Amino acid sequence: MANIANVTVKKADGTTDIVYTAINGSSGDKGEAFWRQEDVTLPQGLRPTIKMSTSDNGSKTARKVHLEFLRPTAYTDSTTGLKKQALVNYGSADFLLSKDAVDAEIAEAVHQFTNFIVITAVRDSIKAGFSPT
Repeated sequence: MANIANVTVKKADGTTDIVYTAINGSSGDKGEAFWRQEDVTLPQGLRPTIKMSTSDNGSKTARKVHLEFLRPTAYTDSTTGLKKQALVNYGSADFLLSKDAVDAEIAEAVHQFTNFIVITAVRDSIKAGFSPT
């Protein structure tokens, strides 16, 4: 089992690093590991977050891994000067791993899926809101 740690990702410009700070690790099964981008110019509720939780499936034959990403867009209210939420971009992924699979098969499935997510065609499709044609 991995220990929670800060995570660095690249912004869309491909150059600038963004750090998601490890806020808290999972307390156990069904608990959430939680990371937040600590942009101090925004209130905590308006900062991008990533959550990860794990649990057994209903029949207890597999482990379910759930990832959730929230990235609010904030603006400053010209009347009050307060930061407010305009909208939220949301992403999630679920991965079901059979308890009967050998470690090598699990590793291959995880690597192929996570590598697929970052290919240009998939990123472009997500940005456009349409599957490749």
